[in-house]
Amino acid sequence: MFDTILFPIDRGRESRDAAGAVIELVKIFQSRLVLLSVVETTATGELVAADPAMGSIETVGKLLQSYRELFARSGIDADVIEREGMPSFAICDVADEIDANLIVMGCRGLGLTEEGASESVTTKVINLSPCPVLIVP
Repeated sequence: MFDTILFPIDRGRESRDAAGAVIELVKIFQSRLVLLSVVETTATGELVAADPAMGSIETVGKLLQSYRELFARSGIDADVIEREGMPSFAICDVADEIDANLIVMGCRGLGLTEEGASESVTTKVINLSPCPVLIVP
């Protein structure tokens, strides 16, 4: 059912909290796991990340490696992809490229407010995704 699961990560608590659900899903469905982290930039290449550390390729590489190790401790081999751009578009592009059957994301809850709904990466991914999206609160 879920042959390939895409798990976009950042340095937030929400990603760490969602990791447990990802472990369970990958084990249940014996899925391929792909970890994605996006260095947030504009079309002109300017850094616009809310977390300035996420603008560092070195920081993003270390983050991906730490999550890869986390999953390895649970017996799961994860592929990693690093991208630059707007997170919501990059997530959906990668999901399409790898033929993901499911995207699993943590959620900050900003999309629950009227102001946050238009700016939320989660809301944008839900609206643009080529596959189902599971949001872990």
